[in-house]
Amino acid sequence: MMTAHTPRIWGLTLIFALMLTACAAVAPPSPTSAVTTATLDLAAPTIDAGGVLIPPTDTPTLEVPQGAEAAWMTTSFVNARTGESFTLADFAGKTVFVESMATWCSNCRSQMRNVRDVIGILNSDDFVFIGLSVETNITAADLASYVDAQEFPWTFAVMSPESLQLLTDAFGRSVTNPPVTPHFVIKPDGTTDGLVAGQIHSVEALLAELNTANGS
Repeated sequence: MMTAHTPRIWGLTLIFALMLTACAAVAPPSPTSAVTTATLDLAAPTIDAGGVLIPPTDTPTLEVPQGAEAAWMTTSFVNARTGESFTLADFAGKTVFVESMATWCSNCRSQMRNVRDVIGILNSDDFVFIGLSVETNITAADLASYVDAQEFPWTFAVMSPESLQLLTDAFGRSVTNPPVTPHFVIKPDGTTDGLVAGQIHSVEALLAELNTANGS
């Protein structure tokens, strides 16, 4: 027996059925399928006869851009003392020691005192030393006053935000962290083995690093 409410009930039932069908059509993928698509297909590591772990040959590695064609080599810096512009590519054929630093960094001062001793020992035109301040908001005059007071006679420059970003892109974020005494050495052929950081390096360690890079 039909009542006055029967058409309304049938209509509501039909609408509810249509809603259930639409929700099923847009159901999210299962967690298993999401994990599967994010998995990297890398070769498994192997162990040689001596028990040494050999990493997979297709594991991604970070490569530092090399040579004068790299943007960080050709970006312009301004000598804080003289106002003259230079690039790291200007010193092709020499061994160039480049250290990130800051005027507030005590670890930097300790390592740069060792660098000063190294310069006195090497006493060679084959080497160039560059200090680059990560304090992009200080003036060249302030940096020059600081390094003069500390008796650090080599070349210093304040990095611009753009040049700091180029070095970060090439060497990683540690290059922006002065307390870990980050530095790299550019070889006479324009290549580098990458960033060295993590501790204050002794005069002997710095000498060994520079002489190796120079091929001597």
